[in-house]
Amino acid sequence: MNYTLNKAAQPGQKTSAVDAFKKLWPLLAEEKRVLAFAAIAIGVNSGLTLVTPLVVGHAIDTFIVTKQFGGVLASSGILLGMYLVILVAQYLQTTLMGGVGQRTLFRLRNAVFNKLQELPVAFFNANRAGDLISRINNDTDKLNQFFSQSLMQFLGNAFVMLGAGVFLIALNPKLGGAALIPAFLTLLLTQLTSGWVKQRNAKSMKALGGMSGEIQESLANFKVIIAFDRRDYFRERFAEANKENYDTSVRAGIANNIFTPIYQMAQSMAQLIVLAFGIALIASGNLSIGLLVSYLAYINNFYNPMRQLAAFWANYQTALAGWDRIAEILSLETDLQPTTTEARSSSSLLEFRDVAFHYTEGKDVIHDLNFTLERGKTYALVGPTGGGKTTTASLMARLFDPTSGTVFLDGKDIRAYSSAERTKKVGFILQEPFLFNGTVRDNVVYSNEALANVSSAELEKQLKDMGLSELLVRFDKGLDTPASSGDGMSLGQKQLIAFIRAMLRKPELLILDEATANIDTITEQLLEDVLDKLPAETTRVVIAHRLNTIETADEIFFVNGGSLTRAGSLQDAVDMLLHGKRAS
Repeated sequence: MNYTLNKAAQPGQKTSAVDAFKKLWPLLAEEKRVLAFAAIAIGVNSGLTLVTPLVVGHAIDTFIVTKQFGGVLASSGILLGMYLVILVAQYLQTTLMGGVGQRTLFRLRNAVFNKLQELPVAFFNANRAGDLISRINNDTDKLNQFFSQSLMQFLGNAFVMLGAGVFLIALNPKLGGAALIPAFLTLLLTQLTSGWVKQRNAKSMKALGGMSGEIQESLANFKVIIAFDRRDYFRERFAEANKENYDTSVRAGIANNIFTPIYQMAQSMAQLIVLAFGIALIASGNLSIGLLVSYLAYINNFYNPMRQLAAFWANYQTALAGWDRIAEILSLETDLQPTTTEARSSSSLLEFRDVAFHYTEGKDVIHDLNFTLERGKTYALVGPTGGGKTTTASLMARLFDPTSGTVFLDGKDIRAYSSAERTKKVGFILQEPFLFNGTVRDNVVYSNEALANVSSAELEKQLKDMGLSELLVRFDKGLDTPASSGDGMSLGQKQLIAFIRAMLRKPELLILDEATANIDTITEQLLEDVLDKLPAETTRVVIAHRLNTIETADEIFFVNGGSLTRAGSLQDAVDMLLHGKRAS
């Protein structure tokens, strides 16, 4: 395992509202000024909303009851002005917070993607790409919705609800206390069920990630599906994932909306209490009609925000569930960190000393490897499929770190090199080449600082000097030929580009993992000629199944069952390979 999870973000651990806000605050730190303006808009909106019932009650008791229609018109004008100010404040609040949400979403997605770039290959072997995509797209969008829509609505509604509660108690403590009884019961119910709501939303997001993983896997392997006519298999797999997503989404939807009718019922009960109690107070001369109207308005001002808070609370729990999944990624730390060990003089370029390795929670794939690679020699790794050849090569390039033991590169622990230093020394041509969208030129100079700013003419001259220019004939427009990871190019052409890219870096150690498996014999011979022109001190490691590819190797290693044996001659390697196949 080449990555660790911080204790603060272990899967399944509950995240409190305060903890979540502390973790989310750095994403909002750049928005302090905008948040301040939004808060002012909310204060104006909420304050005027609380004042309007008093204006209405005063107009009824002072002007309508006494039939002073001039005062009624004046009060109506004041209310109209207040409503216009509320409209402007709401517009500013929505606009400002919409911008905050989008900018936060931008920063959060960058943070998650950059963290993924820091993690080792082992992490991606253990996690489906579709689920990671879902975390970057869907889970972050839940947080965007929370910031842009729910957060300020919550603050505004909380302010209005608190103010309305104060007015209810201040105007008539007994009537106010009776009116707030349903609210306390519903708030208690909300607190008790919040964990359940969050759990339902977390399961829904996980199911959505699983469905994204199935879609990604099906599309990535569509040729295999067609070749083996197994549409039914992937159709059933997708149907299962879609059904699980449907079921969890329905459950989450029920959980998210279960509070709304309860809060509506609480508001209706409060209105009945106020109306019945208020009429009795009016009959006894302890309450005016205008004050009862104001009281009913304050009931609405208290319970309407509370009903909206029910929807907010569901969004908040959804955002927390999404944040848990995002925080799990952000809290990961790679174990592939540089060490500070001093180099020692060594005649060999690479040395494995007591090296063992296993994948996460598995048995050793290789164990007790001890061998050296000398400068300028060619080594071949042969053996049955699954014997550990590619894993051994991956350890040479530090795609993984050994579970135990040490790999020395040029006399120094390979972990002591920075990523830039290591990739400059080690070139790796993978069995399945990957191209970036762009041109052939963009791909062959990728991550090569020495060639980043050279002209195409200069690059072509360098390719000619290295004997690589003949490879460009395979591309219609030479360096300007469009290239991508899609199906625009044959697998052999992609392998040629990967080959040129590695050769241009002039590595001290060049690893070829079935690098010529998808290339015709003429081109393979051309590549062999090019390899012969590498500097004399360049060490080559070749992984191949075709014996003609390794017949010129200086030394052959037989890799099987996690161990490595010097094969000696080519015939010895053939005998070992046949024996290994029979043994397996």
